[in-house]
Amino acid sequence: MSTSIPETMKAVVIENGKAVVKEGVPIPKLEEGFVLIKTFAVAGNPTDWAHIEYKVGPPGSILGCDAAGQVVELGPGVNPEDFSVGDYIYGFIHGSSVRFPSNGAFAEYSAISTAFAYKSSNGLKLCGENSLPSGPVRSLEGAATIPVSLTTAGLVLTNNLGLSLEWEPSTPQRDHPILLWGGATSLGQLIIQLAKKLNGFTKIIVVASRKHEEQLKEYGADELFDYHDFDVVEQIKKKYNNIPYLVDCVANQNTLQQVYKCAADKLDATIVELTNLGEENVEKENRRLNVTIDKTRLYAIGGHEIPFGGVIFPADPEARTAAIKFVKFINPRINDGKIHHIPVKIYKNGLYDIPHIIEDIKKGKNSGEKLVAVLN
Repeated sequence: MSTSIPETMKAVVIENGKAVVKEGVPIPKLEEGFVLIKTFAVAGNPTDWAHIEYKVGPPGSILGCDAAGQVVELGPGVNPEDFSVGDYIYGFIHGSSVRFPSNGAFAEYSAISTAFAYKSSNGLKLCGENSLPSGPVRSLEGAATIPVSLTTAGLVLTNNLGLSLEWEPSTPQRDHPILLWGGATSLGQLIIQLAKKLNGFTKIIVVASRKHEEQLKEYGADELFDYHDFDVVEQIKKKYNNIPYLVDCVANQNTLQQVYKCAADKLDATIVELTNLGEENVEKENRRLNVTIDKTRLYAIGGHEIPFGGVIFPADPEARTAAIKFVKFINPRINDGKIHHIPVKIYKNGLYDIPHIIEDIKKGKNSGEKLVAVLN
């Protein structure tokens, strides 16, 4: 393959409070342990619009967190026996970060840390379709959906909830059920698969739209409650008042209140949140001493402090170690087809589709699917 790398590229940046396609953007410099990829497919995430809406990302910074492509350059400290020019990889990038604003997934070239990069054993190609059903990761479009969701799922189950990385153990690792609010979100669908394969809990209970029931049960969900039901919390509590493990995969003020009410009445319970929401955000009359809110931040795996919307999150070496261990453990299972990407809707106009994708995600139009753009 040709390894000729231009000096500049097209990328989607934050400009005047919007996502804008810009030309003449410098190629990102490679830090220790990073490789440069030519990007072929990228996926959108809620954090993309949040970086714009809440002014987390600095002006001019490159957006995007999920990227799949081909390695074109190795950075300092990268072992060529582990990663080589020509390899097809996919990985998580902290797009529009204050620390590394010149790097993001929504660009013709992106820098990816090899510590958390997923590597294809057989090479990946573009499928050329307009959509993909859930299935093994055999295309660049499918691969682009994986990094943020699966790596977060791994952190939630191992770093937050303490599961061991044991593949299909004969008995459940925890003698209690888990509840996932937002089972059809991209994170929810990956947590279901992973929790099932790790045999983490006696039962996987999900809250999602009834239309996703067949898909989620195929992944391993045992029971679904429809969030459209006005009494969904009461339905859950009537049948299960002993749920000590809960994950808020939607992660907003309303879902936090609902998830909190579903926590076990008498057992110590842990709710995993994906944002800065905590006990102070729970309505006072509902707060209980037996319920703890734990948080997971994928950005923390970078190994350095994270300036984030006026707050500085400290480096989290435990999360970094857990993520490195998880990616190494799960990568061969992805290659073997034992973990599936979720349904994919594919956009064909490259980076010019990104503002539309970001807006669609913000408006909640991506029900049960991941939105992916193929770069031209």
